[in-house]
Amino acid sequence: MRITGTGHASMRIETSAGSILCDPWVNPAYFASWFPFPDNSLLDWKELGDVDYLYVSHLHRDHFDAKNLKENISKKATVLLPEYPTSQLEDELRELGFTKFFKTKSNEVHELDGGLKVMIQALISPTDGPIGDSSLWIEHEGIRVLNQNDARPTDLGIFAELGHVHAHMLQFSGAIWYPMVYELPESAKTAFGKQKRDRQFDRTWRYIDDLKADHVFPIAGPPCFLDDELWQFNDIFGDEGNIFPDQGVFLEEYAKVGGTNGIVLLPGSVTELSEKEATTTHPTDLAEFFKNKKQHLEEMRERKAPIIAAEKASWRHPEIDVLGELKKRIEPLLEESIYMAQGVGGPVRFDLTDSFGTSGEVIESIVVDFPGKQVRPYADEKVRYRFKTGRALIEHLIHIDEGDWVNSLFLSCRFSAARIGQYNEFVYAFFKCLSEERLQYAEGWYDEHEKAVESEDTQLGEWTVQRRCPHLKADLSRFGIVDGNTLTCQLHGWKFDLPSGRCLTSVGHKIRAEKNA
Repeated sequence: MRITGTGHASMRIETSAGSILCDPWVNPAYFASWFPFPDNSLLDWKELGDVDYLYVSHLHRDHFDAKNLKENISKKATVLLPEYPTSQLEDELRELGFTKFFKTKSNEVHELDGGLKVMIQALISPTDGPIGDSSLWIEHEGIRVLNQNDARPTDLGIFAELGHVHAHMLQFSGAIWYPMVYELPESAKTAFGKQKRDRQFDRTWRYIDDLKADHVFPIAGPPCFLDDELWQFNDIFGDEGNIFPDQGVFLEEYAKVGGTNGIVLLPGSVTELSEKEATTTHPTDLAEFFKNKKQHLEEMRERKAPIIAAEKASWRHPEIDVLGELKKRIEPLLEESIYMAQGVGGPVRFDLTDSFGTSGEVIESIVVDFPGKQVRPYADEKVRYRFKTGRALIEHLIHIDEGDWVNSLFLSCRFSAARIGQYNEFVYAFFKCLSEERLQYAEGWYDEHEKAVESEDTQLGEWTVQRRCPHLKADLSRFGIVDGNTLTCQLHGWKFDLPSGRCLTSVGHKIRAEKNA
């Protein structure tokens, strides 16, 4: 089996029974804020795209690159489609010209031509990607690979049961806006960032230990930030709170916990994988490349500047009545929302500036009033959540009828946020679901989630606690860590006060716990 690195979470897997291209991202994503690092734009994407199968794990734009898919990926390829609750991924791929689909069943092994076996595990909570994320397992001639990309399954046991895995690809770096965009003192941002960075690595080590593959490939991160306004987010300033460590840092941190089987794939790197070994060749010296990271980024910034400028020129639509259009789009969804509206529990304010982000003057303030079920001008009231961003970005979201602001505005980091109290997952879940199909699915999911009675317990130190995390049902017997009276679920970092059951990191969740006599 041959694995060619093509950047970020993308790779081409070749077997004698066929080739699979995974998540081919090359063009900037999220309002031109994210670029793949290392740069993969000079690869021959026409040649890479001439494959038998295409796998797009989910709709995040650093995995689903519509321009690259349309222009360079063969429409003769059969799409390996995860079993998602909505048809949006299939619909968007059909719009790009793909016509051949193999619709998989989640957690079910399918045998394709030539003895090639695949299994896709689909995660379908409203907080998994844009209504879904997935992992791809492949087996051919006794060699097994798991491409976990940035999915966070609660248990890798189903993959391990299929046989020993020879190559495990998984995320290790940040893919979020927290804590950088929050209006906090720099010392607090650094402290929270360090906690998140450490938690990212802890989760990665746990996944690696669970699967015990022969070889581990760090993928799905980090992006790089080439716009001058976002340049400080790159991990090149010695900031221990930066959440975007690169593959070179991964190898250093992995070595500290005894990891010796890590393999980095640069764009153009090739690994020949057998049951006994993995041999990798790189297009350049690996150590030197990461040693000169800042220089590579500066060269990329110069090359990509015209692309960023062209993108920015397309965002302004001053003819749009932002307040009026948001009322048309959001108020009907507020009327239908029960669980998410109750979960948000208050008004959310958007301050819109005359720039492309947080700089510039605030020229309009709009409130999405969840209890009042309306969108209206800000009325000098207290709000739980406040976002500040460029009016042009909201204009563009309206212009393209974007149904997922998380997969556009928030991941762009072109905003700042402030909140009173704890993190509220329902705020972001709602703004992922700005279409009736998504909203109805998410409301139904939360309804079933709330109705589910978790009767099974597990023992954690001196405590008996419910086995499944109230957040996304992670198995706390594996992901739960108790420190004093605080329980941390390492899958997503949620914390609970055990004596009271209160969630310390969000609202709307409580855990059942009892101290052993």
